[in-house]
Amino acid sequence: MSPALTIPSIPASEFVALLIATSFAAGLNVYATVATLGLLAHAGVLPLPPALQLLSNWYVIAASAVMFVIEFFADKIPAFDLLWNALHTFIRVPIAALLAYAATATLAPWEQLTATVAGGAIALAAHGGKTAVRAAVTPSPEPLSNTALSLGEDGLAIFLTWFATQHPYGAITVVGLLLVVIVSLTRWIVRSLRALFRGAEHELAG
Repeated sequence: MSPALTIPSIPASEFVALLIATSFAAGLNVYATVATLGLLAHAGVLPLPPALQLLSNWYVIAASAVMFVIEFFADKIPAFDLLWNALHTFIRVPIAALLAYAATATLAPWEQLTATVAGGAIALAAHGGKTAVRAAVTPSPEPLSNTALSLGEDGLAIFLTWFATQHPYGAITVVGLLLVVIVSLTRWIVRSLRALFRGAEHELAG
């Protein structure tokens, strides 16, 4: 989602790159993404379009930061993190779509609708990949892998949000690679779970 810059200030291709990169970041951690956008606006790193000026409000930044801290701890509790992420399907994806909608307020209606759907779909892909990987890692008896994944996701969301405002083409390249990894991991996890269930069925039948 390219809510970071006004459309006239950047080429269309950079705008698309910003849209994709920050939508992906929101799918990982929407609170970190919103707070980072607001702080970057205050630092003068990026101008927010009128429809997204609310993000630079200190109350919005503070609320996002508080939610980020809550998620920081909740997301690192094995098993509970799965419930937390499942519930956030109804938060991360809609907010990413809403940010994309607001960012493209000056475009034609069909372009704004396309950007909104794309923003939500990209956030859903990031969120779905995150949830799938967590589902595979959570059964592990040691907590370090779960914590490391969570820290990596938090850091990546913040980094991508900033990186997209400075190097949009580099950011979209990173997102493209991550989407390939997510698709590959998701397919592997699905195959592994199917094999596990088939094995359990054979044991019960025997």
